[in-house]
Amino acid sequence: MKRKKTVFLILFSLTLTSLSCSLPFLAPSPTPPPPAALPVLPTATLIPQALPPTEIPVTNTPEIVHIITPSSSTSTGGIIYDVFSKDTAPEKRAPYGDSYNINRFERPFMQDMTYVSDMDIVTYNLSQDADFYYISIELISGNPNNAIGINYGVEIDNDADGFGDVIVWAQPPYTAEWTNTSVQVFEDKNHDTGGLSAELSDAPLETTDGYETLIFDRGIGDDPDLAWIRSNAGIRATIQFAFKKSLTDGTFMLGVLSDAGLRDVGKLDYNDRFTAEVAGSPVRSNKNYPLGELYLFDNACRSAYGFKPNGYEPQLCPSPEPPPKEDTPSTPGACVQPPTCQYPDFWFGEPDCYCQPGLY
Repeated sequence: MKRKKTVFLILFSLTLTSLSCSLPFLAPSPTPPPPAALPVLPTATLIPQALPPTEIPVTNTPEIVHIITPSSSTSTGGIIYDVFSKDTAPEKRAPYGDSYNINRFERPFMQDMTYVSDMDIVTYNLSQDADFYYISIELISGNPNNAIGINYGVEIDNDADGFGDVIVWAQPPYTAEWTNTSVQVFEDKNHDTGGLSAELSDAPLETTDGYETLIFDRGIGDDPDLAWIRSNAGIRATIQFAFKKSLTDGTFMLGVLSDAGLRDVGKLDYNDRFTAEVAGSPVRSNKNYPLGELYLFDNACRSAYGFKPNGYEPQLCPSPEPPPKEDTPSTPGACVQPPTCQYPDFWFGEPDCYCQPGLY
């Protein structure tokens, strides 16, 4: 009996094994194949997309309406002469007339002493009509639009103390017709254009700011007709300014300048910025020859208008000294320095023949 039971169990086990192999739901799961390798794609180069242009807010440029313009025909006033360097330029020098310590400059030269005739002042004069003063500047050559870029200016000293109060300042381009799109007017409200003194050099001085207040900017200001400029208006008017009489009270001193160097009214007077040694000199006999840091600058002495000067106003044009009555050479180039003029920098030879008054 026990043997039959054992045989039965063996047969039963074999039967179950056979069934398990034939039934699908009991079959062992096949091992999945390894995943196929993904293809390597080239790295894409990201090209930045152009951003849309930034919108610039629309600003309304004020329309300038002119009420009055200067006259197209002007007279010529009393002529003020300046030293010029045309004749000595081939020798790379100014003849005289550059007196650093009294803010008198004759430097229409580059640092290498190359002469720029379009900025060399010969004369200036003032005339007027009912509304404007006209300042005419005669230059050696007739191209104020020289490629180096020359600024021209008129300095007004309303109280005749040697400190400039107003400057009418122009930059190229210049045209034969009156325009003020290149003209600015600055004031010196804190009275420091002369540095610590009216005309003497206070260099090196960095604490002053010259003409610091802009009151007229190319037609924009309280008066759109305040100041104008034109070029080549006549033999003695290579550059001609016109400014309203309201800029003065009718009694003032006035001087002119040309500037292709620093061109910064905030640094005037320039002789307060550099020592004479650093600035250099255009006069060959001067120990500081040749030019250093102050070059391409020419100015003229100041003339009095509307009042009789006493002769000692700072930066005033000297009156020509009368020649001796006897043994006076009449030939050109025979100016003789009087013994009373003790300082060579203050002697102005041909064609002027005078010594700066009050300094000898």
